[in-house]
Amino acid sequence: MIRAEGPLPGSDHKLQITNHKSSLEVRNAACLATPLGDSARRGPDQGQILRIRDAAVRVEDGRIAFVGSEADYRREYEGRPVGVSLDATGKTVLPGFVDAHTHPVWAGDRGEEIARRLAGESYAAIAARGGGILATVAATRAAPDEELEKLTRERFGRMLSCGTTTVEAKSGYGLTAAEEIRSLRLLSRISSPALPRIVPTLLAAHEVPPEYRQRRAEWVRIVAEELVPLCAREGLARFCDVFCEEGVFTVPETRRILEAARAAGLGLRLHADEFSRSGGAALAAELEVDSADHLLWIGPEEIDALGRTGTVAVLLPGTAWWMRSKTSPARALVAAGVPVAIATDANPGTCNTESLASVAAHACLDSGLTVEETLTAMTLNAAASLRLGPETGSLETGKSADLVLLDAPDDRHLVYHWGVNLVAAVVRGGRVLP
Repeated sequence: MIRAEGPLPGSDHKLQITNHKSSLEVRNAACLATPLGDSARRGPDQGQILRIRDAAVRVEDGRIAFVGSEADYRREYEGRPVGVSLDATGKTVLPGFVDAHTHPVWAGDRGEEIARRLAGESYAAIAARGGGILATVAATRAAPDEELEKLTRERFGRMLSCGTTTVEAKSGYGLTAAEEIRSLRLLSRISSPALPRIVPTLLAAHEVPPEYRQRRAEWVRIVAEELVPLCAREGLARFCDVFCEEGVFTVPETRRILEAARAAGLGLRLHADEFSRSGGAALAAELEVDSADHLLWIGPEEIDALGRTGTVAVLLPGTAWWMRSKTSPARALVAAGVPVAIATDANPGTCNTESLASVAAHACLDSGLTVEETLTAMTLNAAASLRLGPETGSLETGKSADLVLLDAPDDRHLVYHWGVNLVAAVVRGGRVLP
């Protein structure tokens, strides 16, 4: 652990913002905590966090120009003009959170399913009686563009207010060619500096559409031969994802779609081994995908295979907790040298939250990650899974100025003071956002 410890100022100071006309500075922070590097951290390195007490940050033209102690900042920058000054006395500065697995484009309400789950009804049984993903598909298809856009914007706004500055956003609740494209075009249309950075993913293989239940091979063909090339050609998606699971898409079907996506120039992501040891994680290792997600039922052989690749394991501990499932083997993954990220899996059925910080507590207390490993998992490793490690995910000179101020004396309060929103301010690309 790399640390620069010092006395902690009091934490009862309200955030003060002074506006002028040029750059941005963050002054007098009780603590600054960040992983370091442009690529995913793995093994013991995942737990290496730089902590600086009495810290300062300087931003010029949206990029980080200085990260260090307040004393060093005064020596280098005292007297220089500044556009926005944040007084962070008593607060902690962290990299902006990167949520690497979300499903934000949907309409409808599945709140009644919680009572059925608590009564012991399984996910499969609920789906068989008209609930589950297909209930959301029906509501999403029926929603006018204006309603769907409003709902999606609101979700991104809540993510931002909880400290998330970059979001991987999947389609997957349209499940027709036209509806999947509508979802991705919506993401492109609402992308804005005032919202988190959006990384769109085509997830047309989220479920077999009801219209194709008796001819599923045709839907796989449409996804691989029509949707994937169109999304790549028009820049509607940067990644392609498939839900590889028993009862959803088989390993051969998944392989066909992902190989088509790779040939088209898209990055590869994969829902793997969420409900069973389905072969998804083994395929993820074979194809060396950018991320293998869920991994609740992954076996030792697949863990070792992933450790020999650059694939990031994106764990979704909030979903496992909400579904009262077994947890992913986070400690075994770290020990095998697999870089681990965490994400919300924000979705209407199994983890309806936009707060990545809320998931952090489950990553530690349920999955067994340390606080330091969790911070890396929700920043740099998540960014690396999106091929954005050189751009964001840590507080280092030259990177985009994406940062979060917590109303807390250090980063450990993310887990210690859980269940509340500690975010005092969010900076995205050097701009302080509401």
